[in-house]
Amino acid sequence: MHCVIPEAMIYEILHLSWTVGFVAAIELICVCEDLLVRKISDIFNLLQSILIQFILYFLAMYDLLIQEPPDLLRLLAHDLRWRLVRLLAHSDLRVQELAEQVARPLNLVSYHLAQLRRSALVTERRSSSDGRDIYYSLDLPRLQQLYRQAGVALHPAIASWSEDNAIVPSLAHRSPPFKILFLCTHNSARSQMAEALLRQLGGTAVEVHSAGSEVSTVHPLTVETMRARGIDIGGQQSKHVNVFAGQSFDFVITVCDRMREVCPVFPGSPDQIHWSIADPAAVIGDDAQRDAFAAVAAELTMRLRFFLYTLAVREIY
Repeated sequence: MHCVIPEAMIYEILHLSWTVGFVAAIELICVCEDLLVRKISDIFNLLQSILIQFILYFLAMYDLLIQEPPDLLRLLAHDLRWRLVRLLAHSDLRVQELAEQVARPLNLVSYHLAQLRRSALVTERRSSSDGRDIYYSLDLPRLQQLYRQAGVALHPAIASWSEDNAIVPSLAHRSPPFKILFLCTHNSARSQMAEALLRQLGGTAVEVHSAGSEVSTVHPLTVETMRARGIDIGGQQSKHVNVFAGQSFDFVITVCDRMREVCPVFPGSPDQIHWSIADPAAVIGDDAQRDAFAAVAAELTMRLRFFLYTLAVREIY
């Protein structure tokens, strides 16, 4: 027995099959496309990750191999700036004096001083003697900090250096002792503190005195500030510079701008150094003045430590 399917139904079945097949094919293509897109995305992400790692590695190696020198080395590599720093390491100076000593035009010296100030290696302070003058000072702790950082850039072991384990040349057996005279106008504050501090720090290696162009009395805060540092100067008196007339010194250090202008000549051509330090007694207000005396004592201590180290190195070499 044969089942006869009407022709119309056959066309309907074929049409339906074609439609279903087409839809199924479209769905299969969409699925394949989605899988392909995901695969391509995964591959892209993987390649992107590898590329990023390569770039980071390349930059690290470039920084290691082609690293630029620290700013300090580039700054001091210039011949004129190096000479200016050498001069300021010895004494505070005005721009005219610097220009004269390096034999360069004033505007050129000013330009390079600005470069040193921008790196905070050099500071400026208006003279208390003549407000039109500006004294330039080398910030020795800042220089020391940058110098260490530059060393670390070459070898990390240099970072382990500290003042506690540094081998500092000794002056203990120096004979005769260095003769040093500190001068300021009234011999009541800065020069008195400098004398007391250096006597404590230098011990038997130094014979230290202080005086002024005008006799006054030792400021009470000078005594108080030194007492806070374990130094008793209750018996100290203000002295006129004429007391030391005709005497020879190894160093004459003025710590007052006004005193530098009238500093007398001493026999033996002593090394004359100037430290431009503001007068703490001129500060208004009890608390502010006490803080100013403490700040001056701290600055003097810093300068004196570097000064003593310079003397010790000079003894060796």
